[in-house]
Amino acid sequence: MTKLNDTGNTPAPWTEQTPTAVLVLADGTVFKGKGFGATGAVEAEVCFNTALTGYQEIMTDPSYTGQIVTFTFPHIGNVGTNVEDIEDLTPANRTGAVGAIFKAPITDPSNYRNAEHLDLWLKARGIIGLSGIDTRALTAYIRNNGVPNAVIAHDENGVFDIPALKKRAADWSGLVDLDLAKDVTVGQTSSWTEKPWVWNEGHSENADDAIHIVAIDYGVKRNILRLIAALGAKITILPAKSTAEDVLAHNPDGVFLSNGPGDPAATGEYAVPTIKKLVESGIPLFGICLGHQLLALAVGGKTIKMHQGHHGANHPVKDHTTNKVEIVSMNHGFAVDSKSLPDGISETHVSLFDGTNCGLAVDGKPVFSVQHHPEASPGPQDSHYLFRRFFNLIREKQSKEKLAERA
Repeated sequence: MTKLNDTGNTPAPWTEQTPTAVLVLADGTVFKGKGFGATGAVEAEVCFNTALTGYQEIMTDPSYTGQIVTFTFPHIGNVGTNVEDIEDLTPANRTGAVGAIFKAPITDPSNYRNAEHLDLWLKARGIIGLSGIDTRALTAYIRNNGVPNAVIAHDENGVFDIPALKKRAADWSGLVDLDLAKDVTVGQTSSWTEKPWVWNEGHSENADDAIHIVAIDYGVKRNILRLIAALGAKITILPAKSTAEDVLAHNPDGVFLSNGPGDPAATGEYAVPTIKKLVESGIPLFGICLGHQLLALAVGGKTIKMHQGHHGANHPVKDHTTNKVEIVSMNHGFAVDSKSLPDGISETHVSLFDGTNCGLAVDGKPVFSVQHHPEASPGPQDSHYLFRRFFNLIREKQSKEKLAERA
């Protein structure tokens, strides 16, 4: 473990006697290092993310609520932070990761878009940080043992009651059976018009509302909404507990089921009845991540907790409808059990890492979903076509309705 010397540049030895942050796993394993960001202690699940870029987008993804993110890339902070790269809709609620773990101390920002040092930004959002530990060893632990429950704690004086933290980690119930969508969703109906960021121009507003999309917010990311808006849509965002009647009252051309955190089976207690009715209505429907899992539950499938989950921007996925392989972003700790999918449901995408389900479609209906994140924030843009696929289904339905009216 190392810390910066007085010059702020040269690494110097950092003794075990001076830890200011600890990660205590439920089995009693303790990692000690240097603290940054917010102070205090919080229980959460520890996962690792293999992306090389996009740390701000990762930490503000509402799907990471209730989790501590270990970054396998060793140097984090070089582009600083800004207000444009936040992904959650409600930053005041500080949804997203509750902890962050880096190998090296935070890199000072060196980017023209930087507005605030990462350490200060983390403090403002209440994210507790730990650096100076062997992140490769922690990653190997997770791969071998699965994602652990833990407590991450930061105290500037280095005062920690390790036995109490061990008990706190062991007593935490974890993410299974935990509905977190209700905690990160919007509080009321709202609209969205912002389009994707353009180099040196920022975000523009969408003036084209030829197609109306209702997005049910279980923890939606901004870049998903931006890509939908870029295709020429008016977007209405509804809270997670909206009913099918609430959705259809807006007379949408299509419905989007968003990503989000927690156990899909728990969120499904109120989401599945809504989604079942929407599927039966025949309206075009597209789901991503948690939205994909909820759709699977609604059509009779099951979801399972994964050993270590998928978190990164380099995952290969095969689209069976095109026989093409795409590299995608992923962030999920639960998955759809492909063996549980009933007749009438086609598996459209599959992970080439472990064979897990990454997409489905309802036969004979304009309804489909994917496990990965086609909005690519951060990550590759191979899957942007999925948004166009959604809009094509909407246009096909509109064309059929016009033909029927003329007949």
